[in-house]
Amino acid sequence: MELEFSGELWFWRGPAPWHFVTVPAEGCRELESAASLVSYGWGMIPVTARIGGTSWTTSLFPKDGGYVVPVRTSVRTAEGLDVGATVTVRLAVDV
Repeated sequence: MELEFSGELWFWRGPAPWHFVTVPAEGCRELESAASLVSYGWGMIPVTARIGGTSWTTSLFPKDGGYVVPVRTSVRTAEGLDVGATVTVRLAVDV
């Protein structure tokens, strides 16, 4: 399953701070159909993500009834991204 969407890069200041992009509601509905087949621990979904020319493997985190994509420092550096940037994310669910 593949999915593409645009969203804003945001920062979570928790015990383990991280940057994320929120998957829009319509994308979350598509992911729900695959989640039961691929999800592991806490409803996380393994994916290969791409922003611009940079791809990486990660897992979508469930949040507030939807999902968020964690964006590594190496990806933000390679693509020149700061908090608030609107990015296009391409996801391939790893089955």
